[in-house]
Amino acid sequence: MAAAKSSNTNWFVIGVSAAVVVVLAVLAFVVVLLNNQANDPGTAPSSDIVNQETGAISFGSGEDEIDTYVDFMCPICGQFEDAYGEQLQTAAANDEITLNIHPVSILNRLSTTGEFSTLAGGSMYCVAEEAPDATLDYFNLLFTNQPAENSAGLSAEEMGALAEQAGAGAAVDCIADGKYNKFVDAQTKSHQITGTPTVEVNGERIENADIATRFADILG
Repeated sequence: MAAAKSSNTNWFVIGVSAAVVVVLAVLAFVVVLLNNQANDPGTAPSSDIVNQETGAISFGSGEDEIDTYVDFMCPICGQFEDAYGEQLQTAAANDEITLNIHPVSILNRLSTTGEFSTLAGGSMYCVAEEAPDATLDYFNLLFTNQPAENSAGLSAEEMGALAEQAGAGAAVDCIADGKYNKFVDAQTKSHQITGTPTVEVNGERIENADIATRFADILG
């Protein structure tokens, strides 16, 4: 009888061990799945003005390159555009510089919906894909209509209306679907953006205090 009890106990232990292994395997699968979802770069926009690797939306073909990383909820970005936007866009239009605009999403926490920065950034890629010639006009409209921090931000419908105003009505469905939202978040993480605006000149990330001097060197 003692031997039988020992055998039953062993089978019980084996059964419990097997169950633990199954549970651990399931947990490992879930962790991997969630990690893959978190790191999913999303669909890359297909456009002649979008670099699918860097996420840059590019204008002009000048030798000097200026990269700006902007969050559409960021009031300092709005001030940056007020101060330098027209000058940069004119220089790009004249092929004096290559202007690379990177929409990023670091301030979702400052919209009550928790997602405005991502939605706005994704909408930029929608317009860049569907109506490249209207992209800068749409970009400027987003800042002209920039919402206050700690507000809901613009809805997809409101951004769609701005796209139509800019001449990019073809992008409305893409904006509503949030087609490039994951791409925005992935690019933000990839470039390690922690503050906006972030500016790079010819690949060198510069301090905001040096922006005026460096721009003057290039733009005169």
